[in-house]
Amino acid sequence: MIYLDNAATGGFKPSAVLDVSKNVLKYLSANPGRSGHRLSITGAELVYRSRLSVSRAFNCPTERVIFTKNCTEALNTAIFGLLKQGDHVITTVYEHNSVLRPLYHLKNLGIITLDIVSPLEDSDIVREISKKITPQTKLVAVTSASNVTGEVMPITNIGLLAKSNGIKLLVDGAQGAGHVKLDMKKDNISVLTLACHKGLYGIMGSGVLAFDDSTEISPLTFGGTGIDTFNKFQPDDYPERLESGTLNLPAISAISEGVEYAMKNLTNFSKNLEMATEKLITNLSEIDGVKIYSKPNPTGIVSFMVQNVDSNEIAQILNDKYDIAVRGGFHCAPLMHKHLKTDRLGLVRVSLAVQNTTGELNYLVKAVREIIKLKSF
Repeated sequence: MIYLDNAATGGFKPSAVLDVSKNVLKYLSANPGRSGHRLSITGAELVYRSRLSVSRAFNCPTERVIFTKNCTEALNTAIFGLLKQGDHVITTVYEHNSVLRPLYHLKNLGIITLDIVSPLEDSDIVREISKKITPQTKLVAVTSASNVTGEVMPITNIGLLAKSNGIKLLVDGAQGAGHVKLDMKKDNISVLTLACHKGLYGIMGSGVLAFDDSTEISPLTFGGTGIDTFNKFQPDDYPERLESGTLNLPAISAISEGVEYAMKNLTNFSKNLEMATEKLITNLSEIDGVKIYSKPNPTGIVSFMVQNVDSNEIAQILNDKYDIAVRGGFHCAPLMHKHLKTDRLGLVRVSLAVQNTTGELNYLVKAVREIIKLKSF
């Protein structure tokens, strides 16, 4: 199958990622950090190795790299662990439901007030955020890149705005990490969440919550941590404070290999993806009946609509007839689709990896041409 759904989860894994996961499952089925025997200690060393790789790649304190099962859990832990009664939060129409739903929940409970901004024709997202800042603003939450269009957010400028106003900046790095440079110190990012199975080349079941020294996050999950057993409450020390229960050692061990691979190739891969998206956009734009909603971008995302037809129908035809994997629908980003006025039919999202070939993309274009030509809508 031609896999063009890399924004959902990366379809290509480096051999080092596969090898370490397989070796852990085969030779190291022991609980890291819970026992004193050699296997447990070796597992803990692998966990620390991945923690260190994330710390170096994104410029954050090693002990404040927290492993979660996915980016959604990381975002929930951050949002519920940061916000208090009376806080004001600013977010954007670009956000995934993993950001929006926790914020809606806190708003409905009367704990926070919430403003959601969108870029206007004569303005940009930074200026719109600045208009909503109040003395009660505690947090700005923004994605690193839209999972609908691939548009990259001006994180550095948003970070400067947040810092100058004494506000925490939370960045959802699910789509941007591995494609664009994210430096927590230089970009003034207080909290960064990662989906390691996407642009960071890890495997599913691995997410990260990283935060700076000035940020304190209360636990979302309570339980065994391997330390301070007789304490009735969660320990104060990170990372244990936010890492209760058995860790996913096969997935966490692979994070180090995936992050190192992504960081080593970030510049070249991003440049290649931008060129590939530009070429695909050009070729699809030449087809009558196709409307493009993406611009060339380093995240590999190209979204389009075919003749006002439900996007899921097009995606299903590509699957059934052409053996091409894409994603139709609304991509868990309802406000973005409302902003684009695609909230009725959704969009066909093609998301590339650098490993996708020119031949595969040409075949996709050919398939779309045939669908429009042969299918009577």
